[in-house]
Amino acid sequence: MADKEKPEEGEAEGKPKGGKMKKIIMLLLVVLVVGGGGAAGGWFAAGAMGGDDGKEKVDPDRPKLVLKDGSTVDDVPSADEKGAKKAAPTSAYKVSYHQIEQPFTSNLRNSNSFAQVSLAISTYYDERVVQNIQDHEIAIRSAVLMVLAEQDRMELETQIGKQMLQKKLAMRINEVLQEKAGFGGIEDAYFTNFVVQ
Repeated sequence: MADKEKPEEGEAEGKPKGGKMKKIIMLLLVVLVVGGGGAAGGWFAAGAMGGDDGKEKVDPDRPKLVLKDGSTVDDVPSADEKGAKKAAPTSAYKVSYHQIEQPFTSNLRNSNSFAQVSLAISTYYDERVVQNIQDHEIAIRSAVLMVLAEQDRMELETQIGKQMLQKKLAMRINEVLQEKAGFGGIEDAYFTNFVVQ
């Protein structure tokens, strides 16, 4: 019986148990599983398996351009337009105006003078832009007053100075709307009343 328990000397040396080979195979399997999972996750995150057809998804709550016939269209640039500023042929769209009800009054920079202006805006987009203006009127009023306070009386006495202020106000209102609502949509700002004293 003792002979069966004890392997012969030639057998022990010539027959490997396979422990090292099993460890190598297991290690390779773990590397393949982890690497494959990472690659699949990266591929999915990049959109390859997400069913993305290359088109930008349109937010259903995003304001739409209004054509002159009253129909609406999405304002999403195609893949070849990305990065280039899109110039809309404004003659194809219906312009809407909105009067901001309360006037803006602010002291002017480096003087005892003040300006009081009433504003209206124009947009080629649907009523959601006007709704965004109403929803965020306090933030817009604050931004407009800050821009007014930066103005110099002498600049505001010229037509060019007033036109530059209009552009600054339209740009600033768009920035506020972009920050608060995710979309600007203001084309121009107009003075419906303008007093400097």
